[in-house]
Amino acid sequence: MRDTATPPLQGLLRASLTLLAGGALAQALPLLLGPLLTRLFTPAQFGQYHLFAAVATNLGVVACARYEFALPLARSDDEAQALRVLSLRILLGVALASALGALGWAALGGGAWVAWLPLAVAAAGVVSLATLWATREQRFSALAAARVLQYGGAALAQVAAGWAGAGVAGLIAAPIAATLLATVWLRLPLSGSAPGLGAVARQHRVFPLLNTPHAFTGALQDTLGVALIAASLGPAAAGFWGLGLRYLKAPATLVGSAVSQALYPKLAQAGTRPTRAARAALRRVMLVLAALALPLVALLWALAPWGFAWLFGAEWREAGELARALAVYIGLHFVSAPLAVVTMAWQAQAWALKLALVGQVAFVAALAAGLHWGGLTGAGWAVSGAMLLYFGYYLLQLAFWPVDDDTATEPVVEESRP
Repeated sequence: MRDTATPPLQGLLRASLTLLAGGALAQALPLLLGPLLTRLFTPAQFGQYHLFAAVATNLGVVACARYEFALPLARSDDEAQALRVLSLRILLGVALASALGALGWAALGGGAWVAWLPLAVAAAGVVSLATLWATREQRFSALAAARVLQYGGAALAQVAAGWAGAGVAGLIAAPIAATLLATVWLRLPLSGSAPGLGAVARQHRVFPLLNTPHAFTGALQDTLGVALIAASLGPAAAGFWGLGLRYLKAPATLVGSAVSQALYPKLAQAGTRPTRAARAALRRVMLVLAALALPLVALLWALAPWGFAWLFGAEWREAGELARALAVYIGLHFVSAPLAVVTMAWQAQAWALKLALVGQVAFVAALAAGLHWGGLTGAGWAVSGAMLLYFGYYLLQLAFWPVDDDTATEPVVEESRP
């Protein structure tokens, strides 16, 4: 059971460092094994894998209707148990629906590997639920270890699949197995019942009504991106895009997941009406993230094409050119990604959804225009330009969010907005 007596922002650094250590190892294995994987699988195979992964992720992020993200806000163990059971029931329905989707995809010409879709969706949903269950209990050491099992284990299993000549199916099955192993480690109860599911569903309806479309459209942005590239330039170009973003977003995944998993329960405990102290802490987090992002952008501008060709082989140099073009977008994403939990904790999901929809339309439009006028590299530069405007506005709004220093005031349910 979580310690509700802990001051809201105390211990954030220690929790972040614990998760960061686990995340560092979890990300190190895939990054170190990447050069081997690019020699075991072709760019076209990576392109097919990334298309499948994008679709599975698109469904997986909403597989529990985002009710799992209400767990850190639950005020009692009974409420948390009800959210867990509700999430599992919804997950079962989504997994069954995705099985029907896989049949349709196969009928439209998808490979035999589309049969993995329902299992991939189920694995993504259950590990998200297990992660938020452990986050509520602030079991940060378990979360760190689970990340190593999930991401590091997936890379090791993909190498084994490559040596076995398993092709695209091996690329897909390996992360599914690792994700299920991480779920087991987090000790999520998969059975049991809880009363009052309807009441809990209504109480936290903001998550399916607002956070679900937000998460779905965010993942849809990636799905449409890979599909557009594959349709315009072929599966090899989709492989360049997928591998490039996998490496470029690794620092954001490493740091962002650690910061957000530690920040969310602290902000949730502090209340839904942000105080001046909470906003000041958020600004400090933003400044630290920005200081880390700037060298990353400079490094990509200077060395990305050469670095990708040296690490992955000469045929992957185009992915390095793309990385250079995407550098500004990657830096801004590094700063912004961990802060998505802020609007959840401060009950501003309606505002966040509206803004996200604008950003996603801008992303896809810039990508399509860039592909038309400048190929893959042109798409990267167009995306960076569009996201500079979008993320700049988003970060300014968070930094100057209205605050309420009356900490005795009861939390409000209205949607806050700048």
